[in-house]
Amino acid sequence: MHTQIDTIINTCYATTNTSRQIAFYSHLIPVIFSLALAILVFVKSKRILLSKIFLAFVSMFSLWLIGDLILWTQNNYFLQYASWAPLDYIEIVFYVLGLYFAISFVKGSTIPKLSKIFLFILTLPPLFITLSKQSVNGFNYPVCEAFNNNFLGNYKLAVEGFILIILLIYIVIPFIKKLSPEKKKADLIVLGSMFLFLSIFGVTEYFASITGNYEMNLYSLFVIPIFLFAMIYSVFDLDIFNFKILGTHYLVVGFLVLTGMQVFFIKGGVDGLLTGITVLFAAGLSVILFRNLKKESDQRILIEHLADQRESFIHFLSHEVKGILGKNKNMFAMILEKDPNTTAEQIDSFIKRSSVDTNGAIDMVENILRSNDFKNGKVSMDMKPFDMKASVLDALNSLKFDIETKGLTVKTTIDEKQDYTVLGDKENITKHVIRNLIDNAIRYTPKGDITIFLSKNGNKVLFSVKDTGVGITPEDMSKLFTEGGRGKDSIKVNVHSTGYGLFFAKGMVEAHNGRVWAESEGAGKGTTFLLELPAYSA
Repeated sequence: MHTQIDTIINTCYATTNTSRQIAFYSHLIPVIFSLALAILVFVKSKRILLSKIFLAFVSMFSLWLIGDLILWTQNNYFLQYASWAPLDYIEIVFYVLGLYFAISFVKGSTIPKLSKIFLFILTLPPLFITLSKQSVNGFNYPVCEAFNNNFLGNYKLAVEGFILIILLIYIVIPFIKKLSPEKKKADLIVLGSMFLFLSIFGVTEYFASITGNYEMNLYSLFVIPIFLFAMIYSVFDLDIFNFKILGTHYLVVGFLVLTGMQVFFIKGGVDGLLTGITVLFAAGLSVILFRNLKKESDQRILIEHLADQRESFIHFLSHEVKGILGKNKNMFAMILEKDPNTTAEQIDSFIKRSSVDTNGAIDMVENILRSNDFKNGKVSMDMKPFDMKASVLDALNSLKFDIETKGLTVKTTIDEKQDYTVLGDKENITKHVIRNLIDNAIRYTPKGDITIFLSKNGNKVLFSVKDTGVGITPEDMSKLFTEGGRGKDSIKVNVHSTGYGLFFAKGMVEAHNGRVWAESEGAGKGTTFLLELPAYSA
């Protein structure tokens, strides 16, 4: 008899007739908004830990919203029962993830391993209860309500209360500690909004379960926009995830979503037509706005990048020059004091070391200034035929002292029968390209040998310098020949590296219709720099 009544009259669908539209609005909008924000943060922040936790928290909460939406809008009893069963477990998980996110945000790093284990253990009892099909003990068909597991309900209440107390403690901490105003502001906004959201959600969900008035859950979900607004402000204005993007992009998406959600309130053909026209018009305006915003966003990011790069460069340059001048000052002070304990050999060593350091500083500054001039089109070139073989030998001879100082062995392989004439600016190619490539091999080869090759293949002249040095990792290889490109491993070997020498060399070679590149099998396996220029034919 009950089966026949349930088939004819679906009480789940009948009892939610007046609340169904509100359910769509209060559930779908938060899902779309929050997931869009979380995915944007995850992608733009380069997948840092905090963004991963935030994405996991939002994903679990969205899963709960989708499950709850099914309870309000679907007319299948089996689907209702299946959706109701895991909701308590999902709710506990997103509460735990919310606490994990809040603590990680405050600390600026991940939480201790034991704390992670403790949080994970909190989720195990509801998981076992849910998997064992004990999370609901039956279904009341006439009123479309499941009989919840009492232990699970009390456990959920205890866990959520515990989490809210911890959040409250962390909210008070900024007032006790001597934090910066910016840090206090960020902590209070993020933690306060999280506490407000979870507390209102938990309290209304509890009262709804004991009174049977589940409609209050629908209206409690309207606190979500407050939480989302706080997170949007934290992401775009406080930059808590450390990425630069204009928040207006997100607001445009929000405007489009809000407009599109009107489809759930269509009651007739005219409503549908007007809503469709409005959505299309809004989408068209959004596309135009996005294009303009992208230009503004790209320009802002570029300006901020250049500003950061300039500040870093000035700090680096001042540090390097100051260090070299300081060492030279101390060396010459010792010589001028005429300390009887200082031998002639020591003085000679001081002078040689000072000469090397000074020449290095001059080369460093010249590389940077030269690269800047080249980028701005201020470098002139005197294009004439010249012998590249002579340029290689000149460059090698100018670095003879550095080679001998490091005790390196240099081998040269040059086919004497070939003509190595090229058309170009001899001084720039010799001094700032060939010499730079050989100098790099010397700097990054602590011991071993360097081999110089020069050959001609058809209408191309190929020069290469191969070393047995530290090699180049794939990560550092991607930074070679870029402006200010310095790899992590290269800086360890040569702290004076700026990256501008190779940047200028690449630009100069390309201006000669040639190419320059590097090859390496990885760290510790040496490197080969190669230069190819068109051969000259009269």
